[in-house]
Amino acid sequence: MTTLLEAAAKADELAQSGAERELATLRQQWDEEVEAAARSADYRERAVAYRAVGLFRFRQKIELLRRGLEDDSPAARGAALVSIQLLSRGNPGVVNQIRPLLHTIASSDSNGAVQRLAIVCLRNGSPQRETIVLLNGLAENDELDAELRKAARAVAGDLRKRAGAKL
Repeated sequence: MTTLLEAAAKADELAQSGAERELATLRQQWDEEVEAAARSADYRERAVAYRAVGLFRFRQKIELLRRGLEDDSPAARGAALVSIQLLSRGNPGVVNQIRPLLHTIASSDSNGAVQRLAIVCLRNGSPQRETIVLLNGLAENDELDAELRKAARAVAGDLRKRAGAKL
């Protein structure tokens, strides 16, 4: 494997096949490259690094993804969100750790695609009232893009169902 992207794709294959030992070895081999790429001046390299965090299933790099969420590049922010979405499947703690930042991105990011990705990430968190209220507000805002409103409505509905009588 010659590139971080190729190694990340291989890591994803290993993770999906349950080859934990091989995945751990690959993580160890590429750990420094992921960190270095995340510090690159080139937004494309940063985006690859943030995406690689998810593909490698690097749960210990949530802080690195948090930095990605604050990146100037929409591509880097989007890649970080895709990794958060992947890492948070079945693990709501990932979303719960960064919920306020996801709320901010969902409601005010300058890029609509990034906003929608943040909304999708919120689906994997614990169903909390403030998230549902925020999503309902986005869903009802006629000034927003129709796709964003649709995503917010769907995720709010899913969270309400999961919350049941708790909220």
